[in-house]
Amino acid sequence: MNTPLIRRPDSNGASAEAVPAVPAAAGAADEYPLPATWRGVGAQAAAALGMLAGLWVALSPWFITLQHAGGNAAAVNLISGLAVAAVGAFALAGPRGFAGLQSGSALLGVWLIIAGPILNHKHPIADSMYWSNSWAGGVLIALAAASLAAVALRRPARR
Repeated sequence: MNTPLIRRPDSNGASAEAVPAVPAAAGAADEYPLPATWRGVGAQAAAALGMLAGLWVALSPWFITLQHAGGNAAAVNLISGLAVAAVGAFALAGPRGFAGLQSGSALLGVWLIIAGPILNHKHPIADSMYWSNSWAGGVLIALAAASLAAVALRRPARR
C-alpha cells in the first residue's frame, strides 16, 4: 500500500518544502500545498483563530450591548473586526505567515483593548464591550505573537 508523501525528503541540508499530499492531476497544479512543518500548521491555525476573533468583534454589536447611547462603538467594532478578519484571511491565503500582517493584527488587538476607554469620553460604554473587546484583543495579540515567533523560527539567521 503506497501512501503519498506530505513533504519531500531533505537533500544536501536544504529546507523542507511544501508539496501536495496527492499527486497533481492535469490542470490541478495550482492546488494549495499542505504545510511542510508544524510551524506552518501553527501559523495557519493562528491565522484562522485570528480571523474568527475578528468575525466575533465585527458581529458582537448584534449579540451584546456595547454602548448605552450612540452608535460609535458598534461602528468601531464592525470596522475593526472586519479589518482583523481580512488580515486573517490574507494570512491564510498564503502558504507562509506574513510578518507584516501579524504585526498589523497585533496592533488591531491593542486598538481593541484601548478603544473602550477612548470611546467612553463621548458616550458611556457598557461593561460587556470592555470585556468582549479586551478578551478579543488579548487573543489577537497572543496569536500574532505566536505567529511571529513561528515565522522567525522558520527563517535562517542572517550573517
